Amino acid sequence: MNESFYSVTKDQLNIETITQKVIRREAGAVVTFTGTVREFTQGRKTLSLRYDAYQSMAVKQLQRIGEEINERWPDALSAIWHRTGHLQISDIAVVIAVSTPHRKDAYAANEYAIERIKQIVPIWKKEQWEDGSEWIGNQLETVSGVPEEEK
Repeated sequence: MNESFYSVTKDQLNIETITQKVIRREAGAVVTFTGTVREFTQGRKTLSLRYDAYQSMAVKQLQRIGEEINERWPDALSAIWHRTGHLQISDIAVVIAVSTPHRKDAYAANEYAIERIKQIVPIWKKEQWEDGSEWIGNQLETVSGVPEEEK
């Protein structure tokens, strides 16, 4: 798998640049998901988020998701980039772009990708609310939901 299609970075994510990675002549559909920092979560006002990751393993797991997508939708091409560091409200945290010959597969593969990220990619977020903060990370295949430096 081409590593430039899967990345975990502290840099701002550019939707167009990531989407361009999957555009090709045989694809009639490109679905791009953009995950942003929202202001309210279950009634609590979020001030900001901080994402941390086990960098090398996170990239490998994003590549794994790309391979799983190719197994389920052989004509799909995907790019998945996730941001780390301190993010403000409305900042882009993740971009997933998937192209396929037909739209139904592109939508399905894109949704599959975001759900798998939550399950297997060692990325944690610290939500900073008006009244406190909390690390969140419930990946099924990671040992702990808290980055090592926070223990």
